[in-house]
Amino acid sequence: MENHADLTYLELLERVLREGVKKTDRTGTGTLSFLGHQMRFNLEEGFPLLTTKKIPIKSIIHELLWFMRGDTNLKYLADNNVHIWDEWPYKAYLVRNKIPVPKTGSDEWNTGIKEFIEKIKADEAFAKDYGELGPIYGYQWRKWRSPDGRVIDQMQNAIDLIKKTPDSRRIIVTAWNPADIDEMAKAGLPPCHCFFQFYVADGKLSCQLYQRSCDSFLGIPFNIASYALLTMIMAQITGLKPGEFVWTGGDVHLYSNHLEQANLQLSRKNDIRPLPKMKINPSKMKLEDFVIEDFELTDYNPHEGIKAPIAV
Repeated sequence: MENHADLTYLELLERVLREGVKKTDRTGTGTLSFLGHQMRFNLEEGFPLLTTKKIPIKSIIHELLWFMRGDTNLKYLADNNVHIWDEWPYKAYLVRNKIPVPKTGSDEWNTGIKEFIEKIKADEAFAKDYGELGPIYGYQWRKWRSPDGRVIDQMQNAIDLIKKTPDSRRIIVTAWNPADIDEMAKAGLPPCHCFFQFYVADGKLSCQLYQRSCDSFLGIPFNIASYALLTMIMAQITGLKPGEFVWTGGDVHLYSNHLEQANLQLSRKNDIRPLPKMKINPSKMKLEDFVIEDFELTDYNPHEGIKAPIAV
């Protein structure tokens, strides 16, 4: 079966390089950017984990489990050797303690961040103080606070709607809470993938995500796989088959220090490999019950990974 996922993603990379305009950004790195793009992934064709570069699936699964449980502390990720969130709380820790912030990626930065993460893992009080990222994704998904003091579990509400009123056009989860944006930004980031909607038709569950800020090289491949997996999990919980994952992007950008890496990945366009398959433990039916051992990726034969610096 043809791998449409890699082709679809590589078309996005080509578009950024072709149409992107030079823009400044919060990190000071500089980007090529354009507004508005959509990609569709049929989950019956295979799991959309890109093959034109190796993607670390365990990090994606652990992050998703972290969100699904409503956790917002870095300790769970640190304990499981997942480092995709480390930079922001480390920088916040330095700023808060008036310690000079070294250049991202420098030896001083790398040494410091390793020491910071080890302390998060070993010192419970330190983790509680400096590992807390604020009311980010998991909090908004599972513990949204209403003005009257209620706690709203948006994910459980979505499950209930899918089961009871599958034709509803209100099966929506949002992480973009304007009242909490400044608090999220202190040690983490305001949500990039900020709003998603479920859709039921022909016994299948589909999901569309709106992502306001789209790091084309490092971020989007993660987001595709994460939300494809979330769609599969939600389908299992609600007794449906997985349908489509639809990705809709706002500010789609390629950082200026990712151009060489993007072109390297594009050079592999003529050697796209078959998509892998993802198996999920069929006995699990609650979001908070899933663990990493419940997921098995098979038949994944990607090209080697391509490293690129993260913009902080």
